[in-house]
Amino acid sequence: MKRTLIIIPMILLLASALFAKDFNPDMQNYIQQLKTQARNQNSSFSDFDIKRGEEIFTSVHMGKRGENISCTSCHNINLSQNGKNHFTNKTIKPLSPSANPDRLVDVKEVKKWLKRNFKDVYNRVGTAQEKGDVLYYINSK
Repeated sequence: MKRTLIIIPMILLLASALFAKDFNPDMQNYIQQLKTQARNQNSSFSDFDIKRGEEIFTSVHMGKRGENISCTSCHNINLSQNGKNHFTNKTIKPLSPSANPDRLVDVKEVKKWLKRNFKDVYNRVGTAQEKGDVLYYINSK
């Protein structure tokens, strides 16, 4: 029993470290900052989660203009395809880093768009955990 209690957290930590390798060093640093913030906001936080990120990304909310909207309203459910801005009709290049290598590389850009898009969809700034979950989800596509 004691072995299991030691092995499970080690496996989770290793899986987290392996996944974080997909991010460049600047993004890995940002992810670590988000983890620290998430732990400070929620003592039971253990790691970001792709499934939670998918739920955040695909769930529909009353957006900033009083209409139902989700992240997929602009970025589509398939992040490897172009999207279209719900408000301006401008084309958005694929959000998936595998389809668009320019995604999730510039921390300043990532912070800007997370802040803006959370405000558009959720009418608020996202929490550190929500941001990390969404970044893990996007990075998995």
